Amino acid sequence: MRLDCRSMEFEYFPFDPQGYKLLLVNSVVKHELVDSPYNKRRESCERVAKTLGVETLRDAEFEDLERVKGEISEEDYKRAKYVIGEKQRVLDVCDALVKGDYETVGKRMYETHWGMSKDYEVSCEELDFLAELAEKCGVTGSRIMGGGFGGCTINLVKEELYDNFVATAKKEFAAKYGHEPKIYDVVISDGARRLE
Repeated sequence: MRLDCRSMEFEYFPFDPQGYKLLLVNSVVKHELVDSPYNKRRESCERVAKTLGVETLRDAEFEDLERVKGEISEEDYKRAKYVIGEKQRVLDVCDALVKGDYETVGKRMYETHWGMSKDYEVSCEELDFLAELAEKCGVTGSRIMGGGFGGCTINLVKEELYDNFVATAKKEFAAKYGHEPKIYDVVISDGARRLE
């Protein structure tokens, strides 16, 4: 579902990845949000939006950001770059889902992960390790799931690579961090509904 949080309009997109499995890999790293790092990121985005003269960064394009690059801090630039890029990635994924193009979906998942890690800086070492490991194992797409600063990656894996990825993730993560990640198969359903 793509939700427009300004208008509250939404649209559903097909998700039927034949030949793929979806799984969560839980790093078992607890989220640490005590000092409200999301507030700092929001403030960065608000400062850039104000500099651009727009309500929010959803109303901005990369060209706009480049135009004011010299007027904002490097940190604010990175935060805004991630947000503006993510807007386009969401649109790209929706188009790819309509076409059944899960390779593009996977590429955008990795782009989101690395944008969240390097530009928005809400990842952690363990989640980056899992995304790198997924890429090394040929996983189609991997990205942070949820709030970042710990937690899980969500992974789109070709069925023939699934067993190797799970075994490799458990082994290599445990060797590096002293414990195995938790693995959860994801099953997409129609959601809650009233039975008659």
